[in-house]
Amino acid sequence: MLARDLPGREGSVVRVCGWAAGGGVVRDHTGSVAVTGADLDGVVPGSAVEVEGTVDAGRIRASALRVVGPAVDPPPIDDRSPLEDRLAWRAVDLRRPRNRLVFEVQTTVERAMRAWWANHGFLELHSPKLRAYPNMSGRELFTVDYFGRAAYLAQSPQFYKQMAMAAGFERVFEVGPVFRANPLLTSRHDTEFVSVDVEVAWIDSHEDLMALEEAWLCAVVAEVVGAHGTDIERLFGRRLPVPTAPFPRITMAEAQEVLAGLGHDSQAAAGDIDAEGERLLAEHVAGAHGHELVFVTEYPEAVRPFYHMRLAEGSDLTRSFDLLWNGLEVTTGAQREHRHDRLLAQAGRNPSRVDVIRPYLDFFRHGCPPHGGFGLGLTRMLMCLVGVDDVREVTFLHRDRDRLLP
Repeated sequence: MLARDLPGREGSVVRVCGWAAGGGVVRDHTGSVAVTGADLDGVVPGSAVEVEGTVDAGRIRASALRVVGPAVDPPPIDDRSPLEDRLAWRAVDLRRPRNRLVFEVQTTVERAMRAWWANHGFLELHSPKLRAYPNMSGRELFTVDYFGRAAYLAQSPQFYKQMAMAAGFERVFEVGPVFRANPLLTSRHDTEFVSVDVEVAWIDSHEDLMALEEAWLCAVVAEVVGAHGTDIERLFGRRLPVPTAPFPRITMAEAQEVLAGLGHDSQAAAGDIDAEGERLLAEHVAGAHGHELVFVTEYPEAVRPFYHMRLAEGSDLTRSFDLLWNGLEVTTGAQREHRHDRLLAQAGRNPSRVDVIRPYLDFFRHGCPPHGGFGLGLTRMLMCLVGVDDVREVTFLHRDRDRLLP
């Protein structure tokens, strides 16, 4: 029986499994209970124990105590320990109900995502993570020796999602790991994370993708609120709202005007927004629209890869978007260029790169429908759902430049 289920079981004979927490207390992932009539004081705190006995005034009057997994030493961390120490002893840190809740939420998120996709005709892919050529900018690549030649760990499954569009699959998704050799040590970057990727065919513009993501995300968050809303508020102090569609939209040019009005120079010359600019923009949208989410659209082609479709003939803007959630970028998406001649022209500014990505360009030689998609970082989504500001808090085992253990 779980500790949370003991109230109302007065006089019942029960068996509780958990960890000796010191002071005659046993704790499981749902809470703790005091135990009398057993020598818990002689058990090393952190040991895995089984207690049998009778519920008596909210406690367990023990008839049997078994130490089934004795600890060698007391736990090296507690709830007040610094995050770096807790990450080093993650197996102990994850015993806390607050941390377990993150992964209960993650499980509900993935279950709800797959249910929505199943109801809307999507196929699931598992694309290779070892690649012969890079699919992003060529930066932040992990290179491995592949039987005497170079291979790369996948930074995104996007090229293979697009191949599925050329194959006529029409609607696909993938949930899987991606790898980026990012040297930054920040609260929102990592070198390995789970990416949630979607690609759909027969779209008219990136507006179709944003509308699809809105419907999908609203359905997923509603499931999380229904299953965990009370616990999220109790353990994280976050009252999670179910978003309403449509989400606010703002073009990159409009976003730069807003930020300039706020006195923030947000890489305007580069046509992008820095982290502080994203936070300020989200605050502006929340005040103006009462919404936690906002799509930023129409990024210039200079800051988007060659395979983005242009907004119009001759335009230097792209049919692209990012989704910000409380100032954190969680999604990047776009309508892709599906016409072989246009792709070749847009990639042809760098002949050496064309040679490298020719296998990708060949996906489009034999016809491909208009299509597009987006990728969402699962851990960043979890940050937004439970209301924490460090990706390490919501990652089972975090990886960054300095951390390769445990």
